[in-house]
Amino acid sequence: MTTLAVLQPSYLPWLGFFDQVRRSDHFVFYDDVQFDKHGWRNRNRVKSSRGPIWLTVPVRARGRMGQRINEVEIAIGVPWARKHLQTIEQLYAQSRHRAAYLPELSELLHRKWERLADLDIEVSRLMCKWFGLSRPMHRASQLDIDGDRNTRILALCKYFGADTYLSGDAAKAYLDVDLFEENGICVMWQSFKHPEYPQLHGDFIPYLSALDLLLNVGDDSRTILSGGDALDDKV
Repeated sequence: MTTLAVLQPSYLPWLGFFDQVRRSDHFVFYDDVQFDKHGWRNRNRVKSSRGPIWLTVPVRARGRMGQRINEVEIAIGVPWARKHLQTIEQLYAQSRHRAAYLPELSELLHRKWERLADLDIEVSRLMCKWFGLSRPMHRASQLDIDGDRNTRILALCKYFGADTYLSGDAAKAYLDVDLFEENGICVMWQSFKHPEYPQLHGDFIPYLSALDLLLNVGDDSRTILSGGDALDDKV
């Protein structure tokens, strides 16, 4: 079985993102679809004693309605990287695992980023490394494969020789499962069950950036993400 997963790039993604990477043989960043201003492309959450805190990368969106994710530019002159890192360092000051992750994250965020998609993808790749995930990863914008939201995914499956498409549950509202089955491709729904793990700052809060898991439990993050299964490298 060869499984394909396709997701839009996100900033400091949540655990469900890495669950799809883990369960795929090929992973595609869907970077050339329309940017959703209030989605997860340029922001995510970490935990404080007052609840979730947003970390948002400022982007140039005014007057650019309909731009694609790979066209979105990061706002110039805003010290967002320094602010994000200061916030993370303060909130996770009691974490024993800070030294394992924050120096690399700091170096990456402080690079001179111009495009949001480039930042998101490199952050995701770094976090994949921390989770012990190594998969062939591709950008949809570089594959020259067109179509609507059903036929394009189908074409991507055929391009990578995938007989299984791993999809998030939200796609049940529009994915034409019959079309995939007619073309010999099984649609597998992710059905991700968010694990609980030890957290700083009180009661457990799910659906944060996966950075929260890494900083709270370190290398044990790999076992928690996999539900206790071995994370076999598929490359």
